[in-house]
Amino acid sequence: MEPQYHPKAIESKVQDEWARTKAFVAPDDSPKPKYYCVSMLPYPSGKLHMGHVRNYTINDALYHYLRMKGMNVLFPMGWDAFGLPAENAAMKNGVPPAKWTWENIAYMKKQCEAMGWAIDWSREVATCSPEYYRWNQWFFLRLWEKGIAYKKTGTVNWDPVDMTVLANEQVIDGKGWRTGATVEKREIPMWYMRITDYADELVDSLDGLGWPEQVKQMQRNWIGRSSGVEFTLPYDEATAARMKDGKKGLKVFTTRADTIMGITFAAVAAEHPLATEAAKDNPALAAFIEECKQGGVQEAELATMEKKGMRTGLHVLHPFTKEKVEVWVGNYVLMGYGEGAVMAVPGHDERDFAFAKQYGLPIKPVIDVNGQAYSTDAWQPWYEAAGRNVNSGKYDGLEQVASIDAVSKDLEAMGLGTKRIQYRLRDWGISRQRYWGTPIPIIHCPKCGDVGVPDDQLPVKLPEDLVPDGSGNPLNKCESFLKVKCPKCNADAKRETDTMDTFVDSSWYFMRYACPGAPKMVDGRTDYWMPMDQYIGGIEHAILHLLYARFWTKAMRDMGLVKMDEPFQNLLTQGMVLNHIYSRRGAKGGIEYFAPEEITPVFDKEGKTIVGATLKSDGKPVEYEGIGTMSKSKRNGVDPQDMIEKYGADTARFYVMQANPPTDTMLWSDDSVDGSFRFLRSLWKMVHDHVAAGVVPRFFLSLEAGYEAGLNKELKDLRFKLHKTIDKVGDDYGRRMQFNTAIAAIRELLNLHDTLKDRTPAARSVSQEVLESAVVLLSPIVPHIATVLWGELRPGTKLVDQPWPSVDPAALVQDTVQLVVQVNGKLRAHIEVPASASREDIERVALADETVIKFLNGQTPKKVIVVPGKLVNVVV
Repeated sequence: MEPQYHPKAIESKVQDEWARTKAFVAPDDSPKPKYYCVSMLPYPSGKLHMGHVRNYTINDALYHYLRMKGMNVLFPMGWDAFGLPAENAAMKNGVPPAKWTWENIAYMKKQCEAMGWAIDWSREVATCSPEYYRWNQWFFLRLWEKGIAYKKTGTVNWDPVDMTVLANEQVIDGKGWRTGATVEKREIPMWYMRITDYADELVDSLDGLGWPEQVKQMQRNWIGRSSGVEFTLPYDEATAARMKDGKKGLKVFTTRADTIMGITFAAVAAEHPLATEAAKDNPALAAFIEECKQGGVQEAELATMEKKGMRTGLHVLHPFTKEKVEVWVGNYVLMGYGEGAVMAVPGHDERDFAFAKQYGLPIKPVIDVNGQAYSTDAWQPWYEAAGRNVNSGKYDGLEQVASIDAVSKDLEAMGLGTKRIQYRLRDWGISRQRYWGTPIPIIHCPKCGDVGVPDDQLPVKLPEDLVPDGSGNPLNKCESFLKVKCPKCNADAKRETDTMDTFVDSSWYFMRYACPGAPKMVDGRTDYWMPMDQYIGGIEHAILHLLYARFWTKAMRDMGLVKMDEPFQNLLTQGMVLNHIYSRRGAKGGIEYFAPEEITPVFDKEGKTIVGATLKSDGKPVEYEGIGTMSKSKRNGVDPQDMIEKYGADTARFYVMQANPPTDTMLWSDDSVDGSFRFLRSLWKMVHDHVAAGVVPRFFLSLEAGYEAGLNKELKDLRFKLHKTIDKVGDDYGRRMQFNTAIAAIRELLNLHDTLKDRTPAARSVSQEVLESAVVLLSPIVPHIATVLWGELRPGTKLVDQPWPSVDPAALVQDTVQLVVQVNGKLRAHIEVPASASREDIERVALADETVIKFLNGQTPKKVIVVPGKLVNVVV
């Protein structure tokens, strides 16, 4: 065995052996219980980042632990390979997205292999492969046949210069990201899926999932199921004369019917028919409506944007008082939600309050919350709380539930409203007017209309040699793709050129992992592996990806393709990896970012907080922007390949697992990376020195009766620590998933072992047991070094075949125990007593301790509390 640890020399050899023996290929049937653990598949952007390293090492550690616990474990990998970034890269580099994507996949796969993750590559999936996306198309056609997929007009961002549809992230301050042209909202035909048909089940089945409560609540909020009252604010006479739409008035929905007497105005979306009518003779309003249409349509954007509005000059009537209520156009009202109109109760709704303050509109409080004094000067969160009606006429004094019931009954009696359940969730628009995605398998025939591509003509292959130039979807110019015969009448027809949202690709890839090469979408192997036992990924995917995957699974179930109701039994959302951000603004106003290694930070007097920085190359100041998620654009990322070259993959793996709990954010530290490498180097030396003195024959490690009795106290204490550590680490890996505390416990064990100077045969056998166990306990996190060290400790055996260490009950039986002694709840001493000591004996030893006597200061204890095996608290 080499005396020095050289990761480069060992890691490639270990990986070659794993590949040669197909060590991580999981069988599709086994007498062992199955465990299916998946990390969210990465986008092949070019290189892995440290967030990937953390995510996949968590999965890998879980894989190794559960495999050693006797389970048939599957850890697959794939690539979320369609999408806008590939088109942007294609325009920048002048290459087809396919070439860029496949080259990135090849490089990132090599990086995965260099990290040594236990991936079953026989199940690899790339969503841009026709073999995969043909089933997107096949299932779309089945959904279309059942009416779950359908076409209707939808609103998109249109760049009038490039003549193309823009994603929301391509619209910057209302301008196209490439041309700078003012973006228009256009109505075009788009394809949707009726996810709303599953809204109730998507909410109700969350309760049975082993997910973080935060994530489940995010899903509930997104679906937004709420019980409320839908009612009409009648038009006044003048408005009714103008609208002539056959409606009684303006329909609104509220969950707070108890606040109805606080209505002081109504607001409608810019696209609402009432706004359109009002703008006919009001040029200023028409211009404002157009301005509103340039804005975003995402609710998160609306929540933070400045609230703007304009009077329409039209009025509705309060249903009970018959008073006139002004109607405004508000930029914070979305046409896509409800009827595109809201009753505005600024006294008890934060957005309405901000709007009313902006335009000097009345604010009328109608809810008393525990007698607190209401002021219209500034918004207070408790204004939205439930309470008792005031200033509400006949409803005064009613509590919230009773008030809502009374208001809804009165509205129903008047023929103006009724109770109902409403959802924020809207149907899933899957059309993307972009090239690099799954072609929607529809043919537009002038005679037959929309016709589905026959199954035997699937997949509709996406041409892989096109290069987008920003001027629209290149599929519209590709005649070999566009022109086709109608499958029904054989007339000249055209293919649909919209492609599918990439969330379609990621809604079922985990099922294809389970049945690679299947001649249909899924087969019986999916029933074996699914539902997934553990899903791992960032919380940024907590809403849409998980929601769409759950919907897709339920739709597949309803078509008899799978048997489960939910795809993911348990979810772990790993924290982001953070690093320092440094920048400098150039003479022309542009911002240039610098990598942390290019910077000399300036610290405060305590030497802890960064208060400034200079650039090493010129010594001039740069701006310190604080810490943030690692990203290429801000140049604060750390390339895993650089770490592998310098320290080895095991150091990278060890570092991301030892720093924090996996769900916490993690601040990058070069010093901690060095510390991780030093630990592995010391572990290597510890084993080297032990093996150099001769491997202890296995018979010395027999745990038969009498082995424990033959050990001295120091060795018994070491074995006690060992088997307590085995128990703790197993719990940390399997139940708690707190790998950092597992590592800390193993380090404590090895530190104790390092103090052992005894070299007797008994001591050598305990040392062998400690080192073997420590190597196995660490192996899920650092499998390369562990594999080599195991081979040295147990020649002729393989680590990959070893079970998880078992706890020896005899080692946990102690002759003596150490107890904490407190005086008035404060730690003052430690005492050692026989394990069989009575309460009286323990109390006597505690009160006789010199340190305890000192802190008693001559006082007689009022009482002594003994917690067996833990502590003594002396109360004076």
